[in-house]
Amino acid sequence: MRVTKPANGASRAMRHFRFLAVGNAVSSYGSYLNMVALNLFAYHLTGSALQTGLFMALRLGASFLTGLLAGSAVSRLDRKRVMVTADSTQAVAMVVLVLAPVATQSTLLYGIATITGVCATLSSVALRSSIPEIVGADQRVRANALLVTGRSLAMVAGFASAGLVIATLGYTAAFIINAVTFVFAALNLARLPISTRRHTATPTDGGAGEAGAKRESLLGAQLTALRFLKAAPILLAMIGLRAIDGFGSASHNVGLPVLSSTIDPGNPAAFMSQFWTVWAIGSILAQRAVAWWAKRSDRSINERAFAVGAIVMSLAFILAFTTPPLLFGILVALLAGIADGFTEIAYTSRLQTAPDEQRGYVFGFSAMAENFGFGGGMVLCAALMERMSPLAVVAIFHGLAIVLALAFLAVLVLRRRGRGSEGPTEPEPATTGAPVPEPAGGVPEVVNRPTGPTTERDKAGMTEHSEAGT
Repeated sequence: MRVTKPANGASRAMRHFRFLAVGNAVSSYGSYLNMVALNLFAYHLTGSALQTGLFMALRLGASFLTGLLAGSAVSRLDRKRVMVTADSTQAVAMVVLVLAPVATQSTLLYGIATITGVCATLSSVALRSSIPEIVGADQRVRANALLVTGRSLAMVAGFASAGLVIATLGYTAAFIINAVTFVFAALNLARLPISTRRHTATPTDGGAGEAGAKRESLLGAQLTALRFLKAAPILLAMIGLRAIDGFGSASHNVGLPVLSSTIDPGNPAAFMSQFWTVWAIGSILAQRAVAWWAKRSDRSINERAFAVGAIVMSLAFILAFTTPPLLFGILVALLAGIADGFTEIAYTSRLQTAPDEQRGYVFGFSAMAENFGFGGGMVLCAALMERMSPLAVVAIFHGLAIVLALAFLAVLVLRRRGRGSEGPTEPEPATTGAPVPEPAGGVPEVVNRPTGPTTERDKAGMTEHSEAGT
């Protein structure tokens, strides 16, 4: 069933989403600032690298475990309320840490690590699952580009300002700023008149509806996701590739501080700041280009584009660790950002073609896989860099991602050629709980027909669609 929007409904939905994206960017800034501040504060309180490592591991572990239940939670509960509650909870946690006696703060840190890991994952899964319902499926690529743009800017601002804030104002000020950003995001979202769920949704046999979700266990939630993904193996393969890509991301995140110390021992932070700034510029350029394309093109971003983007991104990060000349290094960092930003949009937009009843489970499963890849990669890379150079470690993990992406791309090309003279068959994303079957021997494409409410363009009979093409 297609719900018709009133006049100017599409533009109003995107206007509301822009406000949501601003709030998300503000809270992301606080999160990146806090990521630096909390890790340094943990070491400041305990004086132990082991305790600091345990704090970081607990945060990653909480994120991973939350992925097991996030799909069930966002399928059962109101997603907007989940996001508001997650932001509010993190704000309260920061205030409690600030007001707590110094003697208890080291103990509270472990609770803070758990809360931030849980709430960040719940909020991310809820938001990514809701975008097609907030703006309509035909606008989801533009919406994803807005979100990733905001997060890229927030990451640069958060990391760049963390040292200055902590050095001049102290840890307490950093935590208060973080709490304020979460309060702003929660209030901003709470006031927006948006719907995060398809109202005509009904429970399915797989337990993906509200009634089914209430009965299922953590294992049941994963089985629900896998049942759907079994009917859409391309999405399952993309999630697997994304998890392997997490190992590659871990390698360059662990390796950059080591490389920076080698390049500029007197001021290693300078190289890292410059690299991530150029990377962010590239990411933003990609996102704005995709948003521009999505507004003007009737073509789609599909899984082949995702695979190509993953290959280019991994190659760029490997080249960055060869310590190229300055100008070439800037171009490499820019290319890494462009490919990273594009790949994020392509991945998220493709997974959002899942029906609303299964979408929360798919993104919950994806969050679990991504956190597993990144967390496991952090541990393995840290151990390997005790024996190997940063370039060797980055080449191994990003090289593995390249090999698997090439294999995935080859399978897609062969399956497409195997269609013969029948031509591509593009299944329309379902508006009910039924899984979207893949065409026999073919690859499902992202289509331009909106699964969400009919836009005013539809009413006017216009054929222009807001779907990015590649």
